[in-house]
Amino acid sequence: MSATSESSDEGNDPDNPDVRRLADWPPERLESLAEEHGTPLYVIDLGRVRENYQRFASAFPNADVHFAAKANTSRAVLRTLEAEGSSVECASAGETERAFAAGFEGEHVHYTAVNPPAEDLDRAVELADEHPGLTITVGAEDTIDRLAERGYDGRLCLRVNPGVGAGHHEKVRTGADAKFGVPYDSAAELLETAADEFAVVGIHAHAGSGISGDDLSNHRELVSRMCKLARDIDLSLEFVDVGGGFGVPYHPDESPLDLDSVAEATREALGDLDATLVVEPGRYLVADAGVLLTRVNTVKETAEITVLGVDAGMTTLARPALYDAYHHVRNLAGDAPEIETTIAGPICESSDTFGEHTIANPDRDDVLAIGNAGAYGYEMASQYNSRPRPAVVVVDGDRSAVVNRRETLGDVTATEAEVVWQ
Repeated sequence: MSATSESSDEGNDPDNPDVRRLADWPPERLESLAEEHGTPLYVIDLGRVRENYQRFASAFPNADVHFAAKANTSRAVLRTLEAEGSSVECASAGETERAFAAGFEGEHVHYTAVNPPAEDLDRAVELADEHPGLTITVGAEDTIDRLAERGYDGRLCLRVNPGVGAGHHEKVRTGADAKFGVPYDSAAELLETAADEFAVVGIHAHAGSGISGDDLSNHRELVSRMCKLARDIDLSLEFVDVGGGFGVPYHPDESPLDLDSVAEATREALGDLDATLVVEPGRYLVADAGVLLTRVNTVKETAEITVLGVDAGMTTLARPALYDAYHHVRNLAGDAPEIETTIAGPICESSDTFGEHTIANPDRDDVLAIGNAGAYGYEMASQYNSRPRPAVVVVDGDRSAVVNRRETLGDVTATEAEVVWQ
């Protein structure tokens, strides 16, 4: 899907701008896809995924780039990134299996689960046996013991809590949250003890999600602390993983992240360390590669504001309800006079809203495009209120293909069984 870059910052490579705004998506093509496949509908542009990866890899030329799969586990997205040379970071055994199904080799996959359930850890150990080179990252001494109990003695990375957090919302600032990683002060001793039973290959930390330029000092501090730890321990590490969380501009007038400055700050904090730098972009690679299309079904005038009822809701895109997140919205019908609206979904919750937006005067059946929906969109979709999940279409130039069919009520109830008393 071709798109202009007129709303991106001047001076950027016109073929690979730092950000794609919602206005850059061709409205006629989006309306055509909505007509063909129905709504709600996620549209993911694989060409844009490639552009984002190439820009990121160029900014970190000597690093190992691991896509944070939790942002978007579509097989089409994973295969696109694998073909570009990306590695992948997986937060569960399920994501790890999907990475292998997409073609990643073991040495390019990190399994980085938090408090993994027994079944998850069992499968991770099996996958490590099936795919030599897989690295298992642990965030607790208990998890190390559980791996030993399962007979695992392979590649081990320790997740460290550096005491430094950052991100767009308090719920995603992991770097100082006790849930994530072992305490910094106890990491060195634990690493050296673990080296007696495992192949200790790296250390890992992650500040949070949606990091902006305002968080650069925290990011630099995290990198500095991790590199000090790597120098202090009596082990030779393959890599130091400083996580990801690189943010994107959700508001149309927000400037893109200065990726070159982030990369330079990272290199300065890294210093002269004989280990490979690993970075884990997720949102940065896929957010602006996706839009969510939804159709207006209700236009309700109230004394305060016009309420637009649409067929997408918090079960389709959870971020606004979960984080009060802003996603820019555009009416694809044209440039009619704009009005103030509240855009609300069909879920029986007051939190089921995409917020207040000034958009072209809407009519019933108009198609709205919701921007930056390629990250944590379909991944967080649910079947609450017995609503089937939406379809997903990928585009690549003039081509398009359905990669997730629209669910039916039969899919929602497929796991249910009649009660049979014994």
